[in-house]
Amino acid sequence: MFSLQTIFGKGDKIYGLLEASADAARQSSRALITMLNQKSSSPSLDEFRVARRREKEIMNQISQTLVNTFVTALDREDIEALSGALYKIPKTIEKFAERYGLFAAQLMDIDYASRAQLLEKATAVIVEMVTQLKKGMKLEEMKALNDRMQAIESEADRLILGLYEDLFKNTNDLSRLLLRKDLFELLEKAIDRCRDAGNVIYAIVLKNS
Repeated sequence: MFSLQTIFGKGDKIYGLLEASADAARQSSRALITMLNQKSSSPSLDEFRVARRREKEIMNQISQTLVNTFVTALDREDIEALSGALYKIPKTIEKFAERYGLFAAQLMDIDYASRAQLLEKATAVIVEMVTQLKKGMKLEEMKALNDRMQAIESEADRLILGLYEDLFKNTNDLSRLLLRKDLFELLEKAIDRCRDAGNVIYAIVLKNS
């Protein structure tokens, strides 16, 4: 195993941009927990839009850096794949927040916050993985992080099955049932986006170890 930083120098801009992208995803998940805990009938979506715009700007900066840089710390296709995977996390979270905001007054009795906490844990793992990627291709450490991500995703799958059972037993209004089911699936999708980003990072390490 080797450190790509040794070859390309510590100042490689790509790593910093990828770290900023992962952090934007984590900030978006934290904003979601705050919004859900406030239980407002008209929640603000400003933080989600800011996070997603920041993520898009970072993705554009990464693309421009790849155009202007002859040698990069990682293969270009891997950088682009990871950048795209990271961008999808706050994008999915914002989609949930927008839909929740439209119907918040009807959703006060539903516990979305515990699912959002799992999402925050998943984004925290992504931040760790991107940070570790910058430090070097340490396969065992990255595998441990990826295993943690898979465990979070499996827990989310287990919880949503229980939520489905509860919804179908206790909700007689079909439109309300479908709305709540759709929102649970969006949260699960956001966690899946984290899993996808983790898989991209792990694949990069496997290729370079």
